[in-house]
Amino acid sequence: MSRIHIAAVDIYHPENAVGNEFYFDHFDRRNNDIRRFMEHMGRESRYVIDNDDENGLTMGIEAAKKVLAKAGLQGSDIDMIVFSTQVPETTFPVNALYIHAAIGADSYAMVLDSNANCAGMVVAVDHASRYMLTSPEIRRALIVGSDYNTLVSDPESAVTYANYGDAAAAVILERSEAEGGFIDSIYHTDPVNRDFIRYPAEGLAKTVKHGSDAKGILWLPFEAHAAMPPTFAMFEKLLGRNGLTPQEIGSYCLSQFSLENVLKIQRQYGLSDEQMVYVGDRFGYTGTSSPFIALHEAVETGRVKRGDHVLFWSIGSGFQLVAMLFRY
Repeated sequence: MSRIHIAAVDIYHPENAVGNEFYFDHFDRRNNDIRRFMEHMGRESRYVIDNDDENGLTMGIEAAKKVLAKAGLQGSDIDMIVFSTQVPETTFPVNALYIHAAIGADSYAMVLDSNANCAGMVVAVDHASRYMLTSPEIRRALIVGSDYNTLVSDPESAVTYANYGDAAAAVILERSEAEGGFIDSIYHTDPVNRDFIRYPAEGLAKTVKHGSDAKGILWLPFEAHAAMPPTFAMFEKLLGRNGLTPQEIGSYCLSQFSLENVLKIQRQYGLSDEQMVYVGDRFGYTGTSSPFIALHEAVETGRVKRGDHVLFWSIGSGFQLVAMLFRY
């Protein structure tokens, strides 16, 4: 029986790293001390685009080239390209078309862009894995996640301006008869917060027709902890129906939005530090790519080895939760 494996993962980020002191000074001048907030979120530094030559698409292209080189593949080996982003460089043509051109993929390769906000790359890998399982002609898929988050952050909002970083991740999914690979996924959707995080803040139609002074993301206060009870229920159902316990998961590659969320999950199940992968202290919050930047860290440091179970989890604004189980 064919199974869908993660053949390789790689990342790209800008060279420019910005530490917390810049943001402390920025918000101190606005009489807003964000030091405890940065500690709560787990931030120390983040990579930020500081030139006109880079954007979300160029980061995605670089990540795609790096993962192909790591896997020893050419663009012609890829049958499907999915670009996950919530900050597309263009809405048409699709950004994946530019990735297709950059890697020299063949004409039979299908391309599409995907947006499930910050849950997007987990959703894209889930959907691509399931598509491949029912489409034998798709041997390999390239999934790229990239958000130019700092482009749309609000300088008056610590939760976006001081929290975000820019980076991309790319994975190659490959059909194989070997054991392991994609196992299962689960979702929880509750649109209760659908108007609390918005970009464009006033909607696209109104902004295009009449203009808007709101240049950044609208981010209104909401009960962020409300996502944790359904997360725990999802984990228990997903693991239970696949005969696993939380302790049997080798690595948890979770949304890097908040260190506190990672710690809540760790405390809930009595997990070890070795099982929890956190890179948000160095990368900031990179949106769609963050669980796979965590996977890259785990693989590169030897914390994830072939045969290990990996649980991915992320949250999209509004909100939608997704958890996905792989045997790496």
